[in-house]
Amino acid sequence: MSSPTAMIRPHRLTAFADWVQPRQGSRSRYMLLNAGWLCVVAALGLSLLGIVAIGSVPRPDEPDYAARHLQFTFIGMLAALIVAVPHHRHVRRLSYLSMLVVLGLLVFVLIPGVPGSIVRPRNGARRWITLPITDFQPSELAKITYVLALACYLRVRANYRTMPGLLLPLVLTFIPMGLVVKEPDLGTGLVFLPTFFAVLLAAGAKLKHLCLIVVIGLALAPALYPVLQPHQQARIKAMIAQVVGDDQYDQDIGFQGDRARTLVGAGGLAGVGRQKAAALVRYNRLPEEHNDMVFAVICCRWGAFGAAATWGLFGVLCIGGILVAGICRDPFGRLVAVGMVAIFFAQMTINTGMTIGVLPITGMTLPFVSYGGSSLVTAWVMIGLLFNIAMRRPGFSVRHSFEFDEPGEDETEYLVGEYRAPRGA
Repeated sequence: MSSPTAMIRPHRLTAFADWVQPRQGSRSRYMLLNAGWLCVVAALGLSLLGIVAIGSVPRPDEPDYAARHLQFTFIGMLAALIVAVPHHRHVRRLSYLSMLVVLGLLVFVLIPGVPGSIVRPRNGARRWITLPITDFQPSELAKITYVLALACYLRVRANYRTMPGLLLPLVLTFIPMGLVVKEPDLGTGLVFLPTFFAVLLAAGAKLKHLCLIVVIGLALAPALYPVLQPHQQARIKAMIAQVVGDDQYDQDIGFQGDRARTLVGAGGLAGVGRQKAAALVRYNRLPEEHNDMVFAVICCRWGAFGAAATWGLFGVLCIGGILVAGICRDPFGRLVAVGMVAIFFAQMTINTGMTIGVLPITGMTLPFVSYGGSSLVTAWVMIGLLFNIAMRRPGFSVRHSFEFDEPGEDETEYLVGEYRAPRGA
């Protein structure tokens, strides 16, 4: 029988970490020069882009959303700084408690008897808790606490490499996802699924099991269609109609999507400039141009170059997050970094996809760019977590994360202390 250590095979991310950051080095506890700065710079660039884009369309009779976005950016950066200070092991200890608190808030906003001064429905949705300064969306915090709880659960287990072992992570996913969809907030609810798959894949779950879950989900998707709200069903119909060239919904449920596509096309390659873009947005009466549809304003003002710059900044942010995950040897930190990147990438894909007409309208914001208090601050908190993980130098005695060997016919791997060994070793 081979020794336990001989059975260990480095994970791909661990091998990358050894190449980027050798085990021998400075004794400093912190790495001031780290991949987290890529995330910070990209987030700052996106926030500034949002301020300029929101300010492109003056609103004389409405609040100055650009100035407010700037204020929330400073608040978010301060929150990120606060989150980056304590070691992420302290964050890990609060993972389950924080998720229970947020789940309680998600249930609270759905209680019909709550006074309207505390939970005021907007367009039929119960998502916001009214605070003296701004309104607060528990669903935004739910994304963070979900990743923390999932990473905390997976860091010391190996049973998720079997189909039965994936049951509890799925339950952990569907509880907050179901509450968010019930508000209803389908866009935010959809973010949980790609995050689930990304974290499980990074943890070492078998790809064939994850693919089987996807196949089962796609097979069951038509059965879930009647569960959707009427307006959500109508948006799916509107998207299908515009794909086949049917404009029957363009003046109804498909109006927002039609106006957004019109403005994206008007921008062309280099855009039309600020004044003309503002006139086009006002003339086309684009709803939520400072929020969900801010990407249409970017494309109209700066054209394809503006769209490419937006996607490029998100690319830098995601690459920085993957580098943070690759360098980190702590299982919890690695999975949290992967989860944060998955959330950013999923939100960017959904928001820009619905703006250019390849996905149905879901009400998803574009991180850092769309106007919003709780969404912007939450996004910066996620950047703070990434930087927290990036600047911590792993100790020399820290084990490699998520290392697996394929057991033989008569061998079954299990977790022993800090490594995986064949049963009977």
